[in-house]
This record gives sequence, structure tokens and C-alpha cells, in this order.
Amino acid sequence: MGMQTKVEARPARPPVARRVVSGLVLIAAAALAIHLVIGLVMTIFWVALALAAAVAVVWALKSFIW
Repeated sequence: MGMQTKVEARPARPPVARRVVSGLVLIAAAALAIHLVIGLVMTIFWVALALAAAVAVVWALKSFIW
């Protein structure tokens, strides 16, 4: 029994359906990543806005009371 030396023929490019599915997966992953980044930026913005409003209220109260 010798070693088998058959080389399976493989297509030079993946099938079209597989390429389409992989492209859709890449688009979905990119959309999710963009959505997460935008959500993070919006969260930081709203926290900064809330802190600015709190500082403004404290400053206004300090101006009226003292």
C-alpha cells in the first residue's frame, strides 16, 4: 500500500453564492460595529450634557443663595 498522491481539483475562486453570503456577513458586521460606535458616542454626549446641566443648576442656585 503506497501513499495516495491524488490532488483534489479546487476552483480558483469560491462559488458565487458563498461570496455573496460572505459579503452580506461583512456588511452586517460593519453595520453592527457602526451602530455600537454611534451608540457609545451618543451615550458619552448625553452623560456630558447631564453633567453640564447639573453644574448649571448648582451654579444658578449658588448665584441666588449666596
